[in-house]
Order: sequence, then structure tokens, then C-alpha cells
Amino acid sequence: MKIYTVDSFTAKTFHGNPAAVCITEKDLPDDLMQSIAMELNLSETAFAVRKDNGFSLRWFTPESEVDLCGHATLATAHILFEEEYLSSGEAAVFHTLYKGVLMARKNNDMITMDFPSAPPVKTGYEDLVTDLFDESKPVYVGIAGNHFLAELAGPADVKNYMPDFEKISSLPKYGLIITSASDGDHDFISRFFAPAVGVNEDPVTGSAHCALAPYWAAKLGKNKLLAYQASRRGGTLELELNGDRVFISGKAVTVLRAEMDIK
Repeated sequence: MKIYTVDSFTAKTFHGNPAAVCITEKDLPDDLMQSIAMELNLSETAFAVRKDNGFSLRWFTPESEVDLCGHATLATAHILFEEEYLSSGEAAVFHTLYKGVLMARKNNDMITMDFPSAPPVKTGYEDLVTDLFDESKPVYVGIAGNHFLAELAGPADVKNYMPDFEKISSLPKYGLIITSASDGDHDFISRFFAPAVGVNEDPVTGSAHCALAPYWAAKLGKNKLLAYQASRRGGTLELELNGDRVFISGKAVTVLRAEMDIK
């Protein structure tokens, strides 16, 4: 089985968010995919299988399958174009279990993904989320799918936040997004935590921006946004809100090509 590792949302090796991409000729058993993801021990491992009308695509953390992963989708599309499974003019069409059909297209030196928008809404768990912050309390708490979203007062609060992973993992949803407006070249910054599924802090999280894009588009009054995820590795995303879809664009770079033997 061919396996690649790709750094997503960056053009520089060892930055952005690393993902493993496995291209297989047939569907693998769920327990085998989970074992491979645990062995590779990256935040996400994507499994793509060619079908008559595109590729099936699933994503696994070291602990469990997830319903959507942006950076591993970007990594998969990057490999499909770079290794010439697809020509640069074709669309990468992904059939997923939980999010329907997703598409990605090569756009010069970037790849643009078409994802569903997930605007956050008010949650009855606001106190649980607020209790995660000692000093800088959120100015907004919402929920979007499997993620809580907390807006903090400023970028210093986001960058300096010290997460308590045990408390975060006890939340009724597995993901926590923290965000604020930016004081630099970007429109906003964020960080993302998901210790309950084996990812303490994700370096750059495409799926989180399905919620962040509509949230900040409404606040800033603009549909095109430049975002930065302020993890240690860091990563930049270009976003465009188009009705109930979010176009997420980023760069990617291949780090490793390998073959895995299953005995």
C-alpha cells in the first residue's frame, strides 16, 4: 500500500499540519484503517479508494474515525494531483460517509476545497466552556457540529491560552475552537483542541473553518477572509463564504513517500 505524508496549509516542510494519505485499490476493513492510523500516529490519516465517479474518502485519528477533516482532504487532493492520479484540470471528487460529496480543485499553487458551512449557534453548555478559561473569559460561546467555538477578547488571549486537556476531553463535544480578531495581516486567528479523539492541539484545522468562516464573515461584513491558525507549526487558510458552502484554499508539500507491508 502506498503511503504519503503531506504538510498541509503551508509551502514549507515541517510547518502546517501533517497528514498521512493512503491510496488503496480496494476498501480496507475499519479495524485495519484504525490500526494504520494508530501506527502512523499523526493527527489524521486519510484513506482514498478510486471509484467509478471519484474517490471514497475517510479520515482516522489515532483514536477514532472523524466525520470531516480539512487538512487531510487537502493532503489527499495534493497527492492525487502531484502523483498524476488526476490531471491538474480535473476536480478531485470525494464521496464521504458523513458529509456527502466534497470537491477540491487545483488553483495555481493552491488547492481549493468546497466544504459545507457550519455556522455556530448558541449552546446550553456555555458555562462548561467558560469554566475552561481562568482569566480571559469568552465573549461568545457557540456550537457547530462536533465543535464548541469560543471567541476571546484578543489575539494575545488566543496565543497565550494554556489548555487543560482533561477538562476539554470531558466536554460533550470533542472539539474546542478558540478564536479572536487578528491584529496583523490576517482577519482572524484561531487554535483547535480535540484531546478526546487523540489530538491535543491540531496544528491547522480545515474543518474548524467551516464554522469560523461564517462566524467571522458575519462579524466583519466580508465573504473573503484570510485566517491564521496560531499553533506552534502555524498555517494560513484563504476562505470564501458562498451561501451554505465554504471554499477553503491552502498550499501543501509532500514530505514522505513510502510503502506499507501488512502481514
